[in-house]
Amino acid sequence: MFGKSVRQAEPGLHFKLPLGIERAINVPVRKVFKEEFGFRTLRAGVRTQYDTRDYSDESLLLTGDLNIADVEWVVQYKIKDPKTFLFFVRNPRQTLRDLSESVMSRIIGDRTVTEVLTVGRIEIAAVVEEHLQELLDLYQTGLDVASVTLQDVNPPEQVKAAFNAVNEAKQEKERLINEAWRDYNQSVPKSKGLAAQKISEAQGYALKRVNEAQGDARSIQVDSFRVSKGERGYPSPTLSGSDARSFATGERELCH
Repeated sequence: MFGKSVRQAEPGLHFKLPLGIERAINVPVRKVFKEEFGFRTLRAGVRTQYDTRDYSDESLLLTGDLNIADVEWVVQYKIKDPKTFLFFVRNPRQTLRDLSESVMSRIIGDRTVTEVLTVGRIEIAAVVEEHLQELLDLYQTGLDVASVTLQDVNPPEQVKAAFNAVNEAKQEKERLINEAWRDYNQSVPKSKGLAAQKISEAQGYALKRVNEAQGDARSIQVDSFRVSKGERGYPSPTLSGSDARSFATGERELCH
C-alpha cells in the first residue's frame, strides 16, 4: 500500500483494496531458478542448444599456482523470503551473479590447477555453495541456494593441446610405475622363497656336518680312553711274530 509492504498472503483466495490503493505481487517461491556462468543455454532438451557467443570473461579464472582454468558452472536457487527479495535489494538476480563470480574466483584461487581440473571439482562446488549462501544472507537478498554445479572445467583453448600432452605423459608415467610395482610384487616373493629354500638347505647341511663332527669326536675320545687304560697295566693285546721277539729282546737288555 502506497509503496510499502503491508502483508504477505499464503496461496488461496484473498482480496485487496481497489483503485490502486493496494497492488498484489505474485512471487514464485516454489520455482527453482538457474543462473549459468561461462555459457548460455538457448534451448534445453534431448539435443540441448547453446549460445555460441564467447563468455570467457566469466569463466577464465586464475588458480593458486598461477595457471588459468576455464570454469563453467551453474547456480540453482529459490526465493525463500518474498518481502526481503522484493524490497531490500534493487536487483537480487544480478547481485547473485556478482557474488557467485566473486566467490568462485576466490575459491579457485586457493587451489592448484590440477585440483580444479580433476579431483577437486565436487569439493569446490560445495565450498562455493556454502560461502555464496552466507553472502546472500548477509546482503538480505531473500534467496536460497539450491545447488552449485561445475558444469565443465578445462584448460583455456589456447593451451588445451599442451595440457592434454602433459596429462597423457603423467598417465603414461603412472602406468609404468604400476607395471614396475606389479613386476616387483611378482618377482620379489619368488626370490624370497628361493632364498629361504637355499638358507634351509644350508642350515640342514651345516647341521649334518656338525653331527658328523661330533660323532667323530666321540669316537676319538673312546679310542683314546682305551689306549690310556692299556698303558696303566691293564691287559694289552697279545704280540706275535717279530713284534714278540723284539719285545723279548728289549726286556733282556733292560735286565742287564
